[in-house]
Amino acid sequence: SMGMERRSVYTERSSGGEAAAGGWRALAGPLLAGPWTSPRGRRARASSLSRAGAAAAGAEATGEEAAEEAATWASKFKITVIGGGSFGIAMASQVASKGIKTTLLVRKDTVADMINRDHRHPTYLSDLQLPTQIVASSDPREAFEGCTHVVHAVPAQFTRDYIRRVRKHIPPAAPILCLSKGIEKGSGKLMCDVLAELLGEDRSYAFLSGPSFAREIVEGKATAVVIASTDSNLSYELSDLLSSRSFRVFTTKDVVGVEVGGAVKNVIAIAAGMSEGLGLGTNAMAALVTRGCMEMSRISLALGGRASTMSGLSGVGDTFGTCFGPLSRNRNLGIRLGKGERLKDIVKEMSEVAEGVDTAYSLERILNRLDRSFRRDLKFPIVFGVCEILRGKITPEEGLKNIMEQPLKAEVYGEAYWFD
Repeated sequence: SMGMERRSVYTERSSGGEAAAGGWRALAGPLLAGPWTSPRGRRARASSLSRAGAAAAGAEATGEEAAEEAATWASKFKITVIGGGSFGIAMASQVASKGIKTTLLVRKDTVADMINRDHRHPTYLSDLQLPTQIVASSDPREAFEGCTHVVHAVPAQFTRDYIRRVRKHIPPAAPILCLSKGIEKGSGKLMCDVLAELLGEDRSYAFLSGPSFAREIVEGKATAVVIASTDSNLSYELSDLLSSRSFRVFTTKDVVGVEVGGAVKNVIAIAAGMSEGLGLGTNAMAALVTRGCMEMSRISLALGGRASTMSGLSGVGDTFGTCFGPLSRNRNLGIRLGKGERLKDIVKEMSEVAEGVDTAYSLERILNRLDRSFRRDLKFPIVFGVCEILRGKITPEEGLKNIMEQPLKAEVYGEAYWFD
């Protein structure tokens, strides 16, 4: 057996929570009709939704009274988004489109000036018009003044340094919604641990994941995501703040599971991209992604999450989008590796971070520490194989050949079998 220790400050608090809402049921008709929650979840949301009103909740309400009610509700909030990359822009656009005062904190004055003047970002999604309600600023003190919620969209590997620079300006009562997907290099910590360490455990945190390409969000295309938090009231409030007819936000308490899904899927996407770059066909790609999802479930359990969460939006949902979607940076990096390009050349040309590279190395260190069995590479062939390819020790052809030559055994499902 595996003999793994379970970790994370969120493990105990999330162990009794609800499973992630999502999966196929969330991606069909109910995606646009309204949130799918348990009866308990609906009851818990009742007071929040009654205050927000039908218009604010995205229901079919019309007329001056509904519009006035929605405007009154929206005026209670000010959202500060930190991180001016594609996904930060997308979340700022989603919030601002509901009439909520939104500030986007960026690094450069010139970027802030262009967003405020032209309502476009000069680099990311530059062909798309942004809502006029977004106000950009490069001054942290100005950006955080009076904010009720903070949306963190800084890449995982840059989070620690960035938060240290701005945390003195963040209001102590403001909850944090984290959009970053990845595992911190060096420490091997999930974002829930990193943020709690930097900003204190007394603050409420939530973590968003799911198949959500930034461009499609800004374009208003149908999207479903999940927010995880041990604070159910915060989850429901954020769902109300973000949800619209085209953007549906479901909730769960499995913070670790949602974070693991958002991180590991980027590693699987690199492998899937290499398969495509090598021209191995659809059968190979489907098998690779399926086995990758099984590795994801093992890792979730090892770190204190639930394997069942991997069947939802933050697991297979995000994995399918990242492995098969043409907008995926990690998939495109894998395609180029499969075609014979060198990693350092690819990374040098990328304008945004492909989190899967650092996440693969972090996962390798975590698994080496937690799993005491002799042949860890047989339990996690994709994670360990991607690391070997990224280091240049084997070629993509050799790595995928090794995966195909794994020992044959019964394919089993259920959490009782994951560590056999």
